[in-house]
Amino acid sequence: MGGFFFGLRKEVDTEWVFTDGSYVRCHQHASGARRGEERAIGQSRGGATTKIHLSCDADGYPLNFKITGGDVHDSQVAGELIEMIGQADYFIADKGYDSESIRDKARSHNMIPIVPKRKNAKQPNPEFDSYLYKLRHLVENMFARLKHFRSIVTRYEKLARNFKSMLYLACTIIHCKMN
Repeated sequence: MGGFFFGLRKEVDTEWVFTDGSYVRCHQHASGARRGEERAIGQSRGGATTKIHLSCDADGYPLNFKITGGDVHDSQVAGELIEMIGQADYFIADKGYDSESIRDKARSHNMIPIVPKRKNAKQPNPEFDSYLYKLRHLVENMFARLKHFRSIVTRYEKLARNFKSMLYLACTIIHCKMN
């Protein structure tokens, strides 16, 4: 499904790839789907939530995304996002992606990981580039644009595939406005 929507975009600039995750509250009517269907809704203290894990290129265009339940940490999905990105020069993410296995995965795809170390880290981070890390606002801006869509900011869909369809549509609309 995503091949069609993301196939419409122009050439992407994968010199820098920014990755982050954001929570989306699920409406009370989003629960109650049939058993056996993927829902991607997790329970937390705040209630039912879904998490969007998104990658953007150097221009702020969406590259790809994955949705999970709100109880899934960013580091658990990072490997799949790196696989979906495929090729880039730099992989830029926040402290939630601070793991040597994520860094190794990025290096195996010929990416230089720009991920800050946590404050309790014992090893230095020679690859860290503070200028590139400051540009991470591009992925945050993408989330802000996505959350202008009512059906994204408050998830109403019962099934994960329907919510993904709404996200693909929103990403396509955002991409068309940027051209």
